[in-house]
Amino acid sequence: MAKFIEVSGRNIDDAKKNALTELNLPAERVVFEVLEEPSKGFFGLIGNKVAKIRATVRELSPEEKADNFLTGIFTAMNMHVDKVQRETDIGTLFELSGENMGIMIGKHGQTLDALQYLTNLAANKDSAEDRKHIVLDVENYRERREDTLKHLAERIADKVRTNKRKVILEPMNRHERKVIHIALQDETDIVTYSDGEEPYRKIVVDIKNKK
Repeated sequence: MAKFIEVSGRNIDDAKKNALTELNLPAERVVFEVLEEPSKGFFGLIGNKVAKIRATVRELSPEEKADNFLTGIFTAMNMHVDKVQRETDIGTLFELSGENMGIMIGKHGQTLDALQYLTNLAANKDSAEDRKHIVLDVENYRERREDTLKHLAERIADKVRTNKRKVILEPMNRHERKVIHIALQDETDIVTYSDGEEPYRKIVVDIKNKK
């Protein structure tokens, strides 16, 4: 249930200022409803009525929660990071850029994946219905990583064909494993499957119908 307060003031604007001060929120986070208009009494002296309003706190959208969470993280790390937000087929993408962004990526994107996981938790907290998938990318890292994985898949497939032996890749997250599977799904002599438990689940590349 949305939080609200009822506040009075000499006029409507004064009542709104009082409400924002009490809630300690910017105006864009609050919806105002006028309950009583101010009026002057008899000869402006007797029966004066002040303005009365109801101020209801507007709930943040998942995208706003994600943006606030990321801002807090980068502020705590003393990093200036530019964020560009746009909608994609898989969710809301935050493209991040700035200096020394390599530390936000980590080995094979592990730090970026961890930050994305935490951002999704923050974005969808208390959002049972209006849930949103948040995707984080740093200076086009994910596209570059995907290209690297596709080339890796081709090299591994050639190696398996040559040696007639399966190859087990290092642990990957679900998205990266999917890239490998898709890259090799049309190879008639190669089969791929995942093995192990998260977060150590690995891709296995092998000869199809091996005897």
